[in-house]
Amino acid sequence: MNSKINLKRTSGFTLIELVIVVVILGFLAVAAIPKFLDLTEQAKQANIEGMAGGFATGVSLTRAQWEAEARPNDGGTPKKNFVNYDGTTVYLTVEDAPNNVRPGYIIGTTPISVVASVNCSEVWNAIFQQPPTNSTTDLDVGSSVDYFVSKDGSNLCHYYLKASLARSTSDTTKYLDPSNSTTVGNSFTYQPSNSEVIVYVNN
Repeated sequence: MNSKINLKRTSGFTLIELVIVVVILGFLAVAAIPKFLDLTEQAKQANIEGMAGGFATGVSLTRAQWEAEARPNDGGTPKKNFVNYDGTTVYLTVEDAPNNVRPGYIIGTTPISVVASVNCSEVWNAIFQQPPTNSTTDLDVGSSVDYFVSKDGSNLCHYYLKASLARSTSDTTKYLDPSNSTTVGNSFTYQPSNSEVIVYVNN
């Protein structure tokens, strides 16, 4: 009795084919990973540039509305310029030629008239309809605050993208305080005396 055994040949990859596939995937990974890392930095740059552009537009719109409403002020001494911007009363600079302060640029929602009292956080929250979260104190890595806000001695507002700041080496749960520097992280500044907005990209 003859019995025939049919052996089915299983198809699959040979060891050489697998090695070639792994090598090709390795080359692709080596080429692609730096591009993905670069995209993170590009996203941070685009973020700060977009926010600065929107901020500058908001500053211009508040001044344009103030001009369109015939430059309203409270008539006091010293007078306070103000305008209702998107449902919020915002206060604006008052002309001070000796100190090179031009009138009509937002300095906050608190009734003040001097640039020295500019409240950078109030300006941020009033300019944007849905502002990203900001803080003047929170530098925690895990917090939900997106922007760190500060003001220097010349009343210049600094807005830093927190994710672009360096981490502290002594406490890795915190970012380093940028100390109003324009050479660390991605940031932009706002000068209320003349409405100048400047972007600084360091990452």
